[in-house]
Amino acid sequence: MRTRDLIVRVTMIMAVALTFGACNRSTVFSEYKHTPLVGWEKNDTLSFEFLSVKSEMEVRETVGLRVNDSYPFKALCLIVDQTVLPGRLTLSDTINCQLFDDDGKTNGRGVSSYQFTYPLSTRKLQEGDSLVIRIRHNMKREIVPGISDVGILLERVSF
Repeated sequence: MRTRDLIVRVTMIMAVALTFGACNRSTVFSEYKHTPLVGWEKNDTLSFEFLSVKSEMEVRETVGLRVNDSYPFKALCLIVDQTVLPGRLTLSDTINCQLFDDDGKTNGRGVSSYQFTYPLSTRKLQEGDSLVIRIRHNMKREIVPGISDVGILLERVSF
């Protein structure tokens, strides 16, 4: 009977450990926005809002992309505008995302739909700050097909 109790206790401890270990406590914001597969228009800006930070923190910003086989280019140029409120500090970055090499081999994960991540920056936010991030493409073509989703991931780097 003691052996059975021991097995039950060890199983419960392992279940609790796995449950807590599965949580990613460093992620404070993660959101993807859908774009029409037939074409993301140049003037269609995607907006992400991370509202009212409860305590001072430093976050690592990452842009995520999901692209399918109908994307016609090797790379994608994105313009990322960020506004930190209430101070209205506005910053702009350009990300050149290399999606495929010269042989057409992808740099992302997936089979017919590919996931990519690109580091953006690290930002210090004060208590009460909000962050608004706007993303648009900067390709010569007005409508770019094959991009299904664009996202933002914010991870806490200091506690």
